[in-house]
Amino acid sequence: MNPIMNKQPLGFQWPTQDPFLFCVHHLDLYPKGNSHQGPEASLEGRRLGQDFDLENDWKMYHGHQVPGFPEHPHRGFETVTIVLEGFVDHHDSSGASGRYGGGDVQWMTAGSGMQHAEMFPLVHDQQDNTLHLFQIWLNLPRKDKFVDPHYKMLWHEEIPKATYGEGSLMSEVTIIAGEYDGHRALEPAPDSWAQDPDHHVDILLIKLAPDSVLSFPRKSETMIRNLYYYKGEGIKVNDEPTQVGQCLQIENVDISIKNSDVESYLLLLQGEPIGEPVVQYGPFVMNSEKEIQDAYMDYQKTRFGGWPWDRSDPVNDRQVGRRASYADGTVETPLDK
Repeated sequence: MNPIMNKQPLGFQWPTQDPFLFCVHHLDLYPKGNSHQGPEASLEGRRLGQDFDLENDWKMYHGHQVPGFPEHPHRGFETVTIVLEGFVDHHDSSGASGRYGGGDVQWMTAGSGMQHAEMFPLVHDQQDNTLHLFQIWLNLPRKDKFVDPHYKMLWHEEIPKATYGEGSLMSEVTIIAGEYDGHRALEPAPDSWAQDPDHHVDILLIKLAPDSVLSFPRKSETMIRNLYYYKGEGIKVNDEPTQVGQCLQIENVDISIKNSDVESYLLLLQGEPIGEPVVQYGPFVMNSEKEIQDAYMDYQKTRFGGWPWDRSDPVNDRQVGRRASYADGTVETPLDK
């Protein structure tokens, strides 16, 4: 029996299953940055504030000067943002801020409600600024929808990796969440669905060396498994030929991936479903229409703590390095770990 239940093409937003709500892939070939850390290029003809033209090499998204997503609210779920290339500047309603990139991961629990801005500063003014990231939305169960908001950094120097092979061409599995082959991820946010090992939440980045084979054993009869093939020239998944740009929803069998003669790159999302009703409207994810209405009313009344910054699209100074500044005044950098 073919273990691949469904095979779908990848676009800007990738298909997901419970407990995952959303997965988006950004690959933007930004030019040199100007004095504002925006693109040193004409913005003429772009729909600033709604620039999602996938035909272009880079987008401004909701940014008017710096690319990215200015001040906006969330409630009821978590974001896991994996930045492979480029930088993201974070600012939120608690007064926290930071800059991360180059393999870093931000894990943010919106919980009862918070506002944040995610801007993509073009910090290099003498060279291009490629941005490559994934953002994954992970649901919270009903009992945790109103936990306190929280954000933490997983610095790339500390993120576990499992490597296989010899020499310069090696296979590698980066464990963002969960466990693989005896390597356990760093701690997720404290109220995450991923905190309980029995929930089997794994977020794995996979690099396959040419002609290599890697296996990913199943962990339960009930977990969901979504495999995204985003770069390469062809693989076989359980002997099923698979082309780049496809998402595979796979039954709970062991997964064997055999690569072609060119490096391949994949993302694997898997975990136990939460199994509760999901009602999503824009930035809020709750269990009922009434809770969505309440979320909008709460946001209108409280602004989820307000906005302590002097602009809706704040960015750090160009020379600021990777760092996290938390609401309690604590400042953390990768060198502190």
